[in-house]
Amino acid sequence: MFQLEKIIRPNILALKPYSSARDEFKGKDGIFLDANENPFGNLNRYPDPYQKTLKEKFATLKNVSTENIFIGNGSDEVIDLVFRIFCNPGQDKVIVCPPTYGMYEVSANINDADIISIPLDEKFQLNVDKILNTEAKIIFLCSPNNPTANNLENIETIVRKFNGIVFVDEAYIDFSAQESLLQKVNDYPNLIVSQTLSKAWGRAAIRIGIAYASKEIISYYNKVKPPYNVGQINQHEAIEALDDIETYIKNTNTILAQRSWLIEQLSKLNFVEKIYPSDANFVLLKTKNANAIYQKLVDEKIVVRNRHSIVENCLRITVGEPFENVKLIDALKIIPI
Repeated sequence: MFQLEKIIRPNILALKPYSSARDEFKGKDGIFLDANENPFGNLNRYPDPYQKTLKEKFATLKNVSTENIFIGNGSDEVIDLVFRIFCNPGQDKVIVCPPTYGMYEVSANINDADIISIPLDEKFQLNVDKILNTEAKIIFLCSPNNPTANNLENIETIVRKFNGIVFVDEAYIDFSAQESLLQKVNDYPNLIVSQTLSKAWGRAAIRIGIAYASKEIISYYNKVKPPYNVGQINQHEAIEALDDIETYIKNTNTILAQRSWLIEQLSKLNFVEKIYPSDANFVLLKTKNANAIYQKLVDEKIVVRNRHSIVENCLRITVGEPFENVKLIDALKIIPI
């Protein structure tokens, strides 16, 4: 049986969190002389440390309780705090499944966690048997995966059988037909589902990452987070985004349609050897010479991501606006490869 308290760092279990002025007085009205703020200006007050209004928006949208929600300063904070909660520096191990999002490994190195690498197979799927026979505090799974763009299979099997935290990064879930695991967070005490406003919601600049998990895990997130980790301007912009569902739906549908168009056009190019199936807002393609094509596109002021060092001779192309996608294809048609 999975027992959460047994894998949390002992110092975090014993930690007395910082109590801010806004923690101690929970009212909205009054003369505030408690937080050493400047009394002048429009942005002079500290933001809501627990983003109550924003969490209520997410709770309604996702049909979960606010107790199951943590909001971070981007998904990178959501990832980093998992290490701080669970991993004793220099002692504990985590699993990553490359090729995948690079911040899992970077955060592991920053927090001095040992990394066990269990690569995806030739179809970019998980080696389930090897994962379940490996002891670690956390496994990081990105689905749809970056940079391979595909959904990972057998994730719920791993959640059920892995005796540690299963961190499922669903940054690209809005572009996929795959069902989110978000509604399962109360079924599995070891599951954390991460989402973001950076992709389908078009708000990368405001750095809003969300963790959905059991209320017990969320309580530890709140225990270790900085007191005012999400600024008031960012919270306001996020609320405005969530209030504009029509734009989100329209833009997501446009990206999906353009993804299909882009794949069709790329398949006609003689130097494209393979286009991998995509459930994200980008396409991974294998070419005859990724380095040369990348540089030729840069010369035309078109910037894609060269993933040759991670997946041989592969480029990752984000789906742009229709006119940007046309310019990309036009440029690729005249590249002498």
